[in-house]
Amino acid sequence: MIRAPTSWLVYGSFALGLLFTILPLPAAVTAMRPFLLAMLMAYWSMEVPNKIGIGSAFIVGLLADLVTATLLGEHAFRLVVLVFLVQRFRARLRFFPLWQQALAIGLLLGNDQVLVVIIHWLSGAAPLPWLSLLSPVLAMLLWPWLYVLLDMARLRARER
Repeated sequence: MIRAPTSWLVYGSFALGLLFTILPLPAAVTAMRPFLLAMLMAYWSMEVPNKIGIGSAFIVGLLADLVTATLLGEHAFRLVVLVFLVQRFRARLRFFPLWQQALAIGLLLGNDQVLVVIIHWLSGAAPLPWLSLLSPVLAMLLWPWLYVLLDMARLRARER
């Protein structure tokens, strides 16, 4: 029987993702900042789908909306769409090699950027800077490292 990872590991990673979201960075780097919270949500919904799902994505998204003072529900909607797509294709994604998973995550976060543009357009908010289009590319490059790091932490927590 495979045990689920401890709750402190899952929710602690979300807390670190929220912290990374509000971490002050230079303006050029802030525009290219990868959506780490979405990457964490994608990992945990692939590995522990019975523990992390659409409801968790909604709650974490609302927390991200509150922390970043954005339009209430923006992050929640984006994370719910991401988790829905990850869970829909979970059986395939889990068995892809890491480079193919990275491409899939890049495409999912590219879809997320399209959602952000649509939300900003509908709400009348300022358009995103062009450098924000590099965010999914950076996330795609970081995915193998994040996956290995979280997998090692999950397996180490399982041994205890």
